[in-house]
Amino acid sequence: MENMENKDSLLVSVDIGTYQTSVVVAEKTHNGLTVLGMGTAPSQGVRKGLVTNVENAAQGLQQAVAEAEANASCEIHNVFVSLTGGHVEGISSQGVVRVKDGEVSADDVQEVVAVAQTIALPPECEILHVFPQRFLVDGQERGRDPIGASGVRLETDVHVISVSSTALYALQKCCERAGLYLNGAYYGALAAAEAVLTPEEKELGVVVLDIGAGTTSVAAFCQGVVYYTAVLPVGGENVTNDLAVGLCIPVAEAERLKQRHGCALTSLIAPGEVIEMPRIGERDAAPLPRRKMSEIIEPRLEEIFELVREQFDFGGLSDRLGAGVVLTGGSALLEGVPDLAQRVFRMSGRRGAPRCASDMIDPAQSPLYAANIGLLLCHAQDTLRPLAQVRNGQNWQHMRERVVEWFREFF
Repeated sequence: MENMENKDSLLVSVDIGTYQTSVVVAEKTHNGLTVLGMGTAPSQGVRKGLVTNVENAAQGLQQAVAEAEANASCEIHNVFVSLTGGHVEGISSQGVVRVKDGEVSADDVQEVVAVAQTIALPPECEILHVFPQRFLVDGQERGRDPIGASGVRLETDVHVISVSSTALYALQKCCERAGLYLNGAYYGALAAAEAVLTPEEKELGVVVLDIGAGTTSVAAFCQGVVYYTAVLPVGGENVTNDLAVGLCIPVAEAERLKQRHGCALTSLIAPGEVIEMPRIGERDAAPLPRRKMSEIIEPRLEEIFELVREQFDFGGLSDRLGAGVVLTGGSALLEGVPDLAQRVFRMSGRRGAPRCASDMIDPAQSPLYAANIGLLLCHAQDTLRPLAQVRNGQNWQHMRERVVEWFREFF
C-alpha cells in the first residue's frame, strides 16, 4: 500500500454521526479537490452526536478508516473531524476598543475581536470558532474590513461557537484509540455549508439544516457571514422510532423501510401504492400501503421543522433568508423533504449536494457526505484552525486582566 500521508496534498475528513461514521480522502489539486476514496461503518458508542463510549466509537472509526484506506490506496494518520450535538452552542457577542493611532490597523481588529470573544462560559467549555460579522468605527458601519478607516472607537459584532471540553476530549481519545491524530475540529453544519452553498446564497441570506440521525444542526448566513447557529436534539432516529412503534417492527427494519420507501409528504404518494413489510417471527412479508408509512413520517418531520422555525424566530432570521433553506444529512434524502420544508418554512427549499471544482466519486456527491466534503474544502482553503486546547486557568485570567485594561483605557 502506497503511503501518501507524507504528501501535503492529502486531506482526510471524518464525520462520526449517531448512525454512521464516514471517512473521505481527497487530494488537493490546482483545480480544487479530487476525492480518492471513502469508507463508512455503523456508528457505535455515539448518542445524539456525542461520543459516549470511546472504545466502541473507535471500533466503528477503525472500520471506516480501513475501508477508506483500501479504496484510496493510502495510509491515514491525520484527520479533521466535524462536530455536532447538544454540547455545541452558538453565542452572539460584542467588543469595543480605542483605536490607537487614529486609523484602524490589523492590530486594532485583532484586539477588538479578542475582547468580543471574552465571554462567560461554563468552566468545562471552550471556544471552537469566532466569526466577526461586522465592524463599526465611531458608530459608522464599516462592513467586514475596517482597516484604514479613521476614528477613535472600534466596535464589532461576532458569533462565537463553543464546545464542551469533555466532548472534545472524548473525540480526541476516540481518534487516538483508532490510531489517528486529530488535527482539528469544525462545526458540522458550517462544514456542510461550505460544500453546498454559493457565495450569492450567503449574501442573500440562507440557512443550512444538517439533519442527522440524532441531531438537526442549523447554520445561517446573512450578508455573507455566519449569523446564527444552533443544534436541536432531534433527527432521523426519531422518525425511525415512530415507524417501529407504529408498524410494530424492529428498529433496524424500520430504518431499512424508511431509507428504501420513506416519503415526507403523503400527497406525493400514488393511491394504492403497496410495499412489502417484514413481520416479526414470520418469514413471509406483509403488504403495507406506502401511504401509511408516510402518515407516520410526515408529522414527525413537520414537528422537527417547526422546532427549527422557532429557532429562526429566536435568532431574528425569519425575514433575512432570501435564498431559503438548504437541506443536508441522511434525512434530506427522503422523498418529499424539500417540499415539506417549503410548506413549513414558507420559503424556497432544496437538497444540498456537495459541489467540487474537480471530479468526485458518485457516493461523495450525496447530501449525506456534505460535512465530509465541506471539511475537505475548508482544509484545502486553509480556513481550518488547529484543534483548540482546553482553556488554561492562568491564561484565562491573563485575558481577563487585558480586557479590564482595555476598558479602563477606553473609558
